[in-house]
Amino acid sequence: MADETPADPAQDLAPDLALGDFRPRQALRVPEHHVPLPRFPAVDAHNHLGSAFGGEWATRDAGELARAMDASGVEAIVDLDGGWGEGLLRELGRWQTPLPGRVAVFSGLDYAMWATEPRFGDVEAARLRAGVAAGARGLKVWKLLGLRARDTAGRLVPVDDPRLDVLWATAGELGVPVTIHVADPVAFFEPLDGTNERWEELREHPDWHFWPTRPPGRPDLDGFPPFDELIDGLERVVVRHRGTTFIGAHVGCAAEDLARVSTMLERAPNLHVDLAARIGELGRQPYTTRAFIERWQDRVLFGTDMAPDPAWWAVYYRFLETRDESFPYDADPDEPPSQGRWRIHGLGLPEDVLRKVYRENALRLIRF
Repeated sequence: MADETPADPAQDLAPDLALGDFRPRQALRVPEHHVPLPRFPAVDAHNHLGSAFGGEWATRDAGELARAMDASGVEAIVDLDGGWGEGLLRELGRWQTPLPGRVAVFSGLDYAMWATEPRFGDVEAARLRAGVAAGARGLKVWKLLGLRARDTAGRLVPVDDPRLDVLWATAGELGVPVTIHVADPVAFFEPLDGTNERWEELREHPDWHFWPTRPPGRPDLDGFPPFDELIDGLERVVVRHRGTTFIGAHVGCAAEDLARVSTMLERAPNLHVDLAARIGELGRQPYTTRAFIERWQDRVLFGTDMAPDPAWWAVYYRFLETRDESFPYDADPDEPPSQGRWRIHGLGLPEDVLRKVYRENALRLIRF
């Protein structure tokens, strides 16, 4: 009688599993530290209160914001959702006026207008003057510049378009910083296949996928600009306008390439960077990140890019202050990772560096 092949017990124990249902619990046993309050009062230099654009805080008030900030040791916050015109005035009235010294509202740009106004740079410069006169404390530039905003000829407006030189110069003249975001993570500019580390995120948010990209230096062809072309354009802008203070959002828009960011910082002493929404990238390269922040400790700003939330602030405090290993970079550890399937490690920054990153650098650049 022929021997029967024994059943494979793994077939019963490991049925097929959808990737979205795979939520492994870490078996690693390492110290964990909850950090509800920062070592020093913090200035969140990159946040969104969203009144003008229907964000989470659109129906909440200044009293609630102050209580949330107090509960998490947040001294001041930058609201990047000011917009322009009547929207800016409403945002100023909702947050900055009732919370003097604690909220700084930045104005924004009307990218849709560029498609109908040949002198859009001059118009935006005039709007910035009006916004600052009304109380705006800075300018927020979003990634529509370089990726989606078009001129009257229907062509993408590049990051370093000379028609915007008047805008950057006006910000310098007025003494207000420009927080600028021109590119997303590198994976957003790559094919959405089995090799893309942000596959789940991009499947959920297909409008974040800037693919296909066109060849470098060929704006006459269809497709999105490649990642490096956007970063090169940002560098040209900040170098060309040394009299203007720029804050490169999301670690200069290149958190996966800190050597590239260091090159920009070396060439442009007017450039600073914030940490907003990039601890997922920074925390998986803790040695490189710690060395980067220590080297540029006078030019790195704390920021989260998350609606005011004590749980989110606590994750950032843990990342900056502890040496904890392999912990989630999201506020809810029970949810699947929002960016990629990895964990992060804490930096354990020295106190003198923390003091600068948390508050001193922001207070030097931004008038609250």
